[in-house]
Amino acid sequence: MTTVELEVQSAEPWRGCRMMLSDEIKTLIRGANFAHFATLMTDGSPQVAPVWVDLEGDSILVCTGEGSLKAKNTRRDPRVGLSIIGMDNPYKEAQLRGRIVERRPDPEFKTMDRISRKYTGRPFPFRDNPTQRVVFVIQVDRARYAVLPFVHAPA
Repeated sequence: MTTVELEVQSAEPWRGCRMMLSDEIKTLIRGANFAHFATLMTDGSPQVAPVWVDLEGDSILVCTGEGSLKAKNTRRDPRVGLSIIGMDNPYKEAQLRGRIVERRPDPEFKTMDRISRKYTGRPFPFRDNPTQRVVFVIQVDRARYAVLPFVHAPA
């Protein structure tokens, strides 16, 4: 099993102390691999949704609408978690914790279309409410990468 775990050592990791992601994690994010995005509800319980992801330097990008539960939860608390698995090998995984450091409007769907093309080969199809489109820029505070010694062979 291959495991790499890194953590930013800072009292306030979101202030100027950027974590460098490993090449293995960057490869997972650059590929058309699904991520699970976790936010916190007002009562502290987790809310998780599958998302498409992309990379900008060592930051992770996630697109959504401002009316989504993801957007509502992260306006109140910017802390998030992500897990990503390889579509070619679901035992190749990254587990990430971080926070949203920027909420970038995307009314022209520039980022959303680029990410949609990565996953589907086409622009993002849902074009209503373009002024509500937002890109989360996530700074990673803690990252773990592992390849487990299993072969995916469902019965």
